[in-house]
Amino acid sequence: MNGISGLLGSNAEVFDFGADRLHEECGVFGVFNHPDAAALTALGLHALQHRGQEAAGIVTFDGEQFHAERRLGLVGDHFNTKPVIDRLTGSAAIGHVRYATVGETALRNVQPLFADIDTGGLALAHNGNLTNALTIRRELVSSGSIFQSTSDTEVIVHLIARSDVRKHGFMGGLIDALKRIEGAYALGLLTTKKLIGIRDPLGIRPLVIGKLDDATILASETCALDIIGARFVREVENGEIVVISHEDGIESYKPFPPRAPRPCIFEYIYFARPDSIMGGRCVYDVRKALGRELALEAPARADVVIPVPDSGVPAAIGYANQSGLPFELGIIRNHYVGRTFIEPEQRIRKLGVKLKHNPTPSAFIEGKRIVLIDDSIVRGTTSTKIVTMMREHGAREVHMRIACPPIKYPDFYGIDTPDTDTLLAANHDLEGMRQILECDSLAFLSVDGTYRALGIAKRDPNNPQFTDHCFTGCYPTALRDWDGPEPGQHHRLSRMAV
Repeated sequence: MNGISGLLGSNAEVFDFGADRLHEECGVFGVFNHPDAAALTALGLHALQHRGQEAAGIVTFDGEQFHAERRLGLVGDHFNTKPVIDRLTGSAAIGHVRYATVGETALRNVQPLFADIDTGGLALAHNGNLTNALTIRRELVSSGSIFQSTSDTEVIVHLIARSDVRKHGFMGGLIDALKRIEGAYALGLLTTKKLIGIRDPLGIRPLVIGKLDDATILASETCALDIIGARFVREVENGEIVVISHEDGIESYKPFPPRAPRPCIFEYIYFARPDSIMGGRCVYDVRKALGRELALEAPARADVVIPVPDSGVPAAIGYANQSGLPFELGIIRNHYVGRTFIEPEQRIRKLGVKLKHNPTPSAFIEGKRIVLIDDSIVRGTTSTKIVTMMREHGAREVHMRIACPPIKYPDFYGIDTPDTDTLLAANHDLEGMRQILECDSLAFLSVDGTYRALGIAKRDPNNPQFTDHCFTGCYPTALRDWDGPEPGQHHRLSRMAV
């Protein structure tokens, strides 16, 4: 035994509240040409905290030296004091919040990663996941490279460092590196002279540009611009490199062949903050539209609509508006429960869900037929407990409605979804899932219904407008680091260890 379990003895167990939810990816925030770059970056990372709660880091450059602070834990736990911000001097900064999908949760993996290469210092922050990082890493190690982390992001640093930057310059080396990697990435890079933002050729992960007086901002979401009072300029386009410098302002490079964008559909369903704008769409409005489409596709004879907070709230509002049923906050979420809680006794383990969700003791639950709205179902364990909890508080019927299609396939682009054998929808039909959840009826939004909520009449099966493989099995890139068949076939794909 080791860690907390070892201290408590063999009967203790760590209960992970996040085990039945889609886990966040990461968030990137950068500032160029502002005297308070570090403080602004800390604020921006606060706004992006929902994208990763395991670690946070900031690297700044003061014209002569780079300064770095990296910590495990939340932004507010470490970047909330003047002494910390004062150590991060300089008018340029890059920051990162992390949820680990590749690489252990350890200080050596906390980003931004920093390296001294032939052209000078380089700090790199990455949102997403490379699908050929292990393949490239093995090649690099066999030829003498020494890795300091287990993160897939370090592969990018090595590829840049090993490119012929003396002959082709830093940008030439960067482009050479980008042409070798596959998968999903939104990158923020800070050098001695430039702040650089990059999106992968399909634009799977988001990245936007903002302006604050004379400063230029890079951020994963527009909500991070709002918190510092910055003006949204535009999104970084798919396959685009944006280079920000004193000499040339904002330059754009497009080294990849033109492709239609395929942003991640889960940004709209779950990951992005509701107050963000993505692809010209307000995320909150999209989530309400998902609920409206769900009400049209899967009506229920019921008395009240209740969301599973917090992510199910906008969809539930849309469902209630479309169906004409009243909306009530029948479940209250405790926002101060961490991802883990120690449950030493079997008899109280079943009570764990109430630490995070608790029904409102009100007349609109007892004796009522409830439509329970959630944004998604992964394993189904939390949903089962919430259904049981509703019945224990007097609900006569519980009808579950899910504002996205069934998740049948794992993700390899920065979302920490389980393997196929632990995904509820991958192993059971609709009736089988209903029986496991013990609800009176169960329905999911269709794929086309999801697209309609996004303002698109129908999904194009030959050229999908979004990255939606978790529903369809249609992976947009090769998956070189995993075994199994080609993308698009329904089969277990197991992640190889680094």
